[in-house]
Amino acid sequence: MAYAPQASPASSSQKGSYRPENRIMRLGDPFYDMVRAADFPETRLRFRNDRAAAQVGLDGLSDREWVDHFGRFKPLSGSLGEPLALRYHGHQFRVYNPEIGDGRGFLFAQLRDDDDRLMDLGTKGSGQTPWSRFGDGRLTLKGGVREVLATEMLEALGVPTSRSFSLIETGEALQRNDEPSPTRSAVLVRLSHSHIRIGTFQRLAYHQDTDAMERLIAYVLRELYGEEPGENPPVRLLELVVARTARLAARYMAAGFIHGVLNSDNINITGESFDYGPWRFNPTWNPAFVAAYFDHAGLYAFGRQPEAIHWDVAQLAISLRMLVDAEPLIAVLEQFGPRYQAEVSGALLWRLGVIPRGTETDGILIETMEKALRASQMPIDRFFFDCFGGVIPSHYGEHFDTLREQLAEYTARKARDHAYWSGEAPCSMLIDEVESTWSAIDLTDDWEPFHRKVEAIREMGEALA
Repeated sequence: MAYAPQASPASSSQKGSYRPENRIMRLGDPFYDMVRAADFPETRLRFRNDRAAAQVGLDGLSDREWVDHFGRFKPLSGSLGEPLALRYHGHQFRVYNPEIGDGRGFLFAQLRDDDDRLMDLGTKGSGQTPWSRFGDGRLTLKGGVREVLATEMLEALGVPTSRSFSLIETGEALQRNDEPSPTRSAVLVRLSHSHIRIGTFQRLAYHQDTDAMERLIAYVLRELYGEEPGENPPVRLLELVVARTARLAARYMAAGFIHGVLNSDNINITGESFDYGPWRFNPTWNPAFVAAYFDHAGLYAFGRQPEAIHWDVAQLAISLRMLVDAEPLIAVLEQFGPRYQAEVSGALLWRLGVIPRGTETDGILIETMEKALRASQMPIDRFFFDCFGGVIPSHYGEHFDTLREQLAEYTARKARDHAYWSGEAPCSMLIDEVESTWSAIDLTDDWEPFHRKVEAIREMGEALA
């Protein structure tokens, strides 16, 4: 299967025009609650993603207009009149929770991008909603900085991801149990291809709301996948979600990324990764590596992510059982494994910078590569940096001898002529660098390391594209 990374504004000459939408209002009351944003003591713009804004026609906003919309949440003309806190349920570490929903975020606006996709601008840290329970509805500035770094890195590595659109510091002192407090606060805005989750369907199944379920399936097919509902909409929807989520799982692996909390309320129905909390990038090819300190059983460990995502998609299939027999849904679920295998081969070869040769040959190469990486404990980012184009350096040890022989039959997909490849070290995003980037902000309000890192990540993305 040919690998095609998600479209990046770095490689697009198109500039979008502002085209507002409010399609989600057609779903009606069972899906959301109208809410208001918190009134923050201050709004200090810390990051604006003009690359993403250009694709939806908002890059022309002045900083003051930007803060009005994405810090004070003045409605965008022609889009939603009021923010919507979306309703959903979900399995959290395989335990069903019917008490969740948008507890510190909301859907702020809908609009079209330059590929005519329906996009959502959603928030994190924008205040309390009916689903906040005992939370304050806020986001730490550190959490916002971490999400910007995660999304920039994943986008550069070809992972379908939400994009950090805006980060504004809000001037509140937050109390948190898992980090030094009080700590600084922020509000984040994400640009995503929908905020509909598997948990959205689970909630409707829980309430046995057949009419709303049919309406949601039609909305997703029509507005997010560009298909008119056909003969068997639930089965067709599952086919599309299986394909997209198998791709997502594969690209997590090729990126060496661990999301950390792959609960069913964190799986987007379009297969786009989002909501980054305790994420990490794996230093070496260690299948047991976990991102969340509270994941004691390793449920969402690096090597178990495909299994976790497949399990979540199975919960979607269970929810769809209220409309269709189990047999066709089971048949679709069984396609996840083969799709994942094809996708992971393509994703790893893309990152390695070589052209695929065929399913069987590529599969053998990938197996050899994974064995060599595990046995040698070679840093993942160093390996892909040194070996991009399919040539393994002579100083690599005997663990890579077989892989070197196999790669001799492959052709580079592009030359190493970008300035990135002339550097001494790869662009990485391991936890020590994340912490040092935050420390500069925390101790001296120095944002230079953060902005330099974003620039370095984007340079890597251009080299890989």
